[in-house]
Amino acid sequence: MPIILATDLFVYLLVAAGAYFVVKTRGAGQAADVLRELRKRRLTMAALTVLAIYAGVALMDSVRWRDALDSDVAAGNNGRIYSPEALSLLDRALGGLRLAQEKTYSSPLASRLFTKENALLASGEVRREYAPLKYPGIHLLGTDKVGSDVLYMAVKGVRTAIIIGAGATIIIIPFAIFFGVIAGYFGGVIDDVIQYVYTTLASIPGVLLIVAFMLLFGNRGYQGGSVAPDDVVLGVFVPNDRLMWLCLILGITSWTDLCRLIRGETLKLRELEYVQAARALGAGKLRIIYAHVVPNLMHLVVITFVLQFSSLVLAEAVLSYIGIGVGPQTGSWGNMINTARLELSRAPVVWWNLAGAFAGMFFLVLPANVFADAVRDALDPRLRNR
Repeated sequence: MPIILATDLFVYLLVAAGAYFVVKTRGAGQAADVLRELRKRRLTMAALTVLAIYAGVALMDSVRWRDALDSDVAAGNNGRIYSPEALSLLDRALGGLRLAQEKTYSSPLASRLFTKENALLASGEVRREYAPLKYPGIHLLGTDKVGSDVLYMAVKGVRTAIIIGAGATIIIIPFAIFFGVIAGYFGGVIDDVIQYVYTTLASIPGVLLIVAFMLLFGNRGYQGGSVAPDDVVLGVFVPNDRLMWLCLILGITSWTDLCRLIRGETLKLRELEYVQAARALGAGKLRIIYAHVVPNLMHLVVITFVLQFSSLVLAEAVLSYIGIGVGPQTGSWGNMINTARLELSRAPVVWWNLAGAFAGMFFLVLPANVFADAVRDALDPRLRNR
């Protein structure tokens, strides 16, 4: 039985947008010119490859289904009872790491536990020693307090980071474009009202809004892990997802900067010659906005999308660290950092939880920033040939 979360739609949309861009680059146009400029830089293509790998992992973790239970167990309901746990393609591909459960901590690539425990010898003597692992040598980043593989949890955090970065940005862009263009083009009272709204919203500390919103709505619905029957609509869709609420509030509280930027650019564009000519020829205001203003703003949108993506990935880690991010059963680098907070204060130090989260964020945020810089240069004629 397939299960589709509301946040899976963000991943599908991101992959579809990437496929659309690839198709557009095969012909002539601005997309083909941008790709031609990007191909000139090896570092940019390497960053794009890393981002594509992350997107592939997120897509694998967004395709899931519930397995039917054994027929003798399911006989009470016409033989159609499904497991409450919906496993994704990534869960099944990494099934060896997911099921390789140990007793407690083990260091990377170790063959014994990280802490001593009592062992009964054949002579009847009780001695404290490092017990052997059930699965020695396969935990590349060791295991955590409950014996789960750290590398598996770090890979599971990729989907959460992609959804937060892409999903919240997808929510930001329509708000910013609509209000920024309307305020910049029409001016007057409309401009004053919109400026008042986004200035007021920007003056409120974002963390307070996020905390209040998540306390009101974030405790409902799917929290990660098993899927409750009440959360499923039409047998396959789960609309109420804690991660979805987090994307929504991050998008609502983060659109003001882009809106201010688009408003200023629209004020400049509406005075240019081709807009004045369209107005003189009798084109309506909505037609001018659609055909002449918005297309000339898209370079700002593309650049902001990539830059905002990096900041939102880091924001999720901070919010999960302070306990208002995703649920504890959802794979998240912020949850791993929160777990490492106590592990770093013990002796001996358990450092691999923090290392796994750090590596995951570093190899996502750095290529995203490199790619954003390259896209900015490719879209700017003044920097294109530098």
